[in-house]
Parts: sequence; C-alpha cells; structure tokens
Amino acid sequence: MANDPRNDETQRATDEVVARLRARGVNITGRESSEDLVELLDAVEDFEAMVESRGGDLMVDEPVGSKRAAEPDDAAFVLPSRSGNESIAAYIERIAVARDRAAQARPPQ
Repeated sequence: MANDPRNDETQRATDEVVARLRARGVNITGRESSEDLVELLDAVEDFEAMVESRGGDLMVDEPVGSKRAAEPDDAAFVLPSRSGNESIAAYIERIAVARDRAAQARPPQ
C-alpha cells in the first residue's frame, strides 16, 4: 500500500501544531484530534494577543516547558495549565475565561 501524501501532510501539520503548543508550555497527551489541536492553538493565540494588547510580555508571562512563569507582569497574563485528564473543550473554556480576565488587567507600569 502506497503512502498517501495527504496523510503525510496532515501529520506534518499536526506535528507543527503540537510543537507550537508544547513550546508555550501546553500539556499535550497525544490523544487529541487534529481539529482539537487547531482549536486549542487558536484559543492560545487569542489569549496571547489579548495579553500583548494589554502590554504583557509573553517572554515573561509564558511558562517554560512544564514550569510556571517565574515572574509574570500580572498573574492574569499567565496561560492556565492543562491538567493531564482535562478535555480540550474544558481547557479551551478555561483559556477563554483567562483571556477575559487578562482583558480586565491593568497594563504593567
């Protein structure tokens, strides 16, 4: 059976999304669908855009690997951690709540 180039392309795209999420400190279990991962990346990027619009510095506010952000500008600017058994839908909802909280945070001085 020949390799299907569409499957290879889908796998490469999925691997890229996983790498981008993990670089932001997001726990990925490997059980997520490609669609879930794209929705999650969109939610994370929306959160980051809000943090930046409020003057937050993602280099300071984002976790490093599995560690929490050491000295965030504001706790509201820190992406929530995903628990090991949390569904993507539940995590996306928590990110949305955190994004809304970040929108209310005072810009750093």
